Amino acid sequence: MTQEPVVLPATHGSLARGVSAPVPGTVFALALTGGITLRPGEGREVLFGRNRPEVHVCLGEDDPRISRHQGTLAHRGGRWWLSTSGRLPIRCTEGRLLFRGEEPLPLTTGYTPLFVQGSQGREHLLEVFVSGAADERPRARHADVTRPPRVWVLTAPEKLALVVLGRRYLLHEPRPQPLTRRQTAAQLDELQPSAGWTDKRVEHIVNAVRARLSHDGVPYLTREEVGEPVGNALNDHLLRALLASTTLVPMDLALVEAP
Repeated sequence: MTQEPVVLPATHGSLARGVSAPVPGTVFALALTGGITLRPGEGREVLFGRNRPEVHVCLGEDDPRISRHQGTLAHRGGRWWLSTSGRLPIRCTEGRLLFRGEEPLPLTTGYTPLFVQGSQGREHLLEVFVSGAADERPRARHADVTRPPRVWVLTAPEKLALVVLGRRYLLHEPRPQPLTRRQTAAQLDELQPSAGWTDKRVEHIVNAVRARLSHDGVPYLTREEVGEPVGNALNDHLLRALLASTTLVPMDLALVEAP
């Protein structure tokens, strides 16, 4: 390396604190025990892994499942690239796994969390931030008002149908799947015998909500995005989006519980 990295304190949320107006393309990498920042430059590298004496960022130093040299951030061609030399893959954005021997992945400007699965269910996190324009760098926001998530408005029938459809998700079952239209309609008919619940009505309601969220930019809610065979993927993505946005929450199960 042609430039000595700047050591960052082991404080989460401080990826670029104390570094004023970084050069665009500067990389910040932070793990539990500390991190570094490094300006861009052809051939410059940030090594991370378990072997503290030989890497720039120590990751999972007490976990023998993490490789001594788990991965590398390398600058070439004007951008930073992620590669892994560890036995375990690195989990990147949207669940993408990067394995040893694969082509490096380019990093975009902004924040990228990287995860490596360790022993006994542990997950080790490396936070990476690549600066863009000077006003893009992270800054402390201790006193800012917390931004609420985007919550979609549901009608009463929509909410009831989706709570039944996604009951397994709201119950935190491991690896949940949506109920079928027939199962959903049958349970809704038990709850509201005179409300006219049928398979077709459930399908119409769920499709309408999915189309609304897709129009608002939520990904993977159309057949074109998911691809064939679709299976339960569309409803699975819909329910996960509704839970992540707190449009549906476990307390909504009260709608379907017997008095």
